[in-house]
Amino acid sequence: MSIQSVNPATGETLETMEETSTAQIEQALARAHAAFLEWRTRPFAERARLMRAAAKELRANKAEYAMTMTREMGKPITQAEAEVEKSAGTCDYYAEHAEAFLAEQPRETDATRSYVRFDPLGVVLAVMPWNFPYWQVFRFAAPALMAGNGGILKHASNVPRCALQIDQVFRRAGFPEGLFKTVLTNAAGVKEIIADPRIVAATLTGSGRAGMAVAEQSGRMLKKTVLELGGSDPFIVLADADVDAAARAAADARLINSGQSCIAAKRFIVVEPVVDRFLERFKTEMGARRMGDPTSRETAVGPQARVDLRDELHKQVTESIKRGARRMLGAEVPAGKGAFYPPTLLAAVDKGMPAFDEETFGPVAAVITAKDETDAIRLANDSPYGLGAALWTADRTRAERLAAQIEAGAVFVNGIVKSDPRLPFGGIKRSGYGRELAEYGIREFVNIKSVWIA
Repeated sequence: MSIQSVNPATGETLETMEETSTAQIEQALARAHAAFLEWRTRPFAERARLMRAAAKELRANKAEYAMTMTREMGKPITQAEAEVEKSAGTCDYYAEHAEAFLAEQPRETDATRSYVRFDPLGVVLAVMPWNFPYWQVFRFAAPALMAGNGGILKHASNVPRCALQIDQVFRRAGFPEGLFKTVLTNAAGVKEIIADPRIVAATLTGSGRAGMAVAEQSGRMLKKTVLELGGSDPFIVLADADVDAAARAAADARLINSGQSCIAAKRFIVVEPVVDRFLERFKTEMGARRMGDPTSRETAVGPQARVDLRDELHKQVTESIKRGARRMLGAEVPAGKGAFYPPTLLAAVDKGMPAFDEETFGPVAAVITAKDETDAIRLANDSPYGLGAALWTADRTRAERLAAQIEAGAVFVNGIVKSDPRLPFGGIKRSGYGRELAEYGIREFVNIKSVWIA
């Protein structure tokens, strides 16, 4: 079977590639395992040298890698460049900190010496999404490889060029041949790879459906998984918030990556005293963001990654309007080529509407009115998801009290939810389990081993 790389801004087929054959997958697994057996013995200093070389390669060819993202999944070019730089920064971060994160930890026991050590597990399968085709991979690969593991990448089928370029980054950096390898395969291929004894664990970022499939398949083989799934992040605005600043940030939070982000704010929960003012400012901010050619540096909102995804998003919007949501901006499929969808603002959104109940993966903002802060927290938690949340208030004491009540893997106060290698990243409920980044992420795929010496 073949895999197509399609430009979502034009509908043009960029390239058609053949899937990785069964024999090639077998070769990739064999090489990755063999490379791991040698790689795990290398000192941290040597691993760090190569990881810094990967960062250098990313920066040296940032324009090329960014343009591949822009042409293959429609990411606005300035955001694509920032993604390459963020990936490079994460390589540098783990090159600097991995040894300390995985240093032996002494423990006082009845032994003459006892301690905890962290040993690599082996080759990890990474099933990655198209929305951040570089960042999602490097935030797994940098800590996993620095911990002494190997990796097999199964990327989303609509970003094969990105997938192969990431493979190229590690080869150019001088990593052992086959330690990190991209395979172009389908869901059936993923199942076969998980079943292989040379794969010790799996990590997935993607939809709930894909996460359940990988978790089920891995569970049957008693292999660990880390899952980062969807989100319907609340953006809570209380009465004492700086409404103008919140509205500006809200537009950024909703439209990053053309709205195609798990941690993009999606449900804007605003208390009654300031909801009208917030809506007015939010509409202005959303309407000011330019939609168009993602290769233009002036573009803030590019196309959706695929036409079918755009059409599904529009169904969610139209159904929400049918059920009583008020259209304030957008909500119409533009004429012409490409998978474009405009910045869209819905007010009077409530439970029972897709814009409240489901993840809207695109530039659609749903404003929900809360009676007070207690009601706002109730609405924020009334979701099957629990990835991130933003809370806007001038009262820091109140913010810390309410942050403890919000059901999410991260709460950002007076700021936009974002991933940062210095902070653990992940969710609860249907947003998945396990953590990426910081010291927590690098310890997901290691053997936490107790050593007791009489």
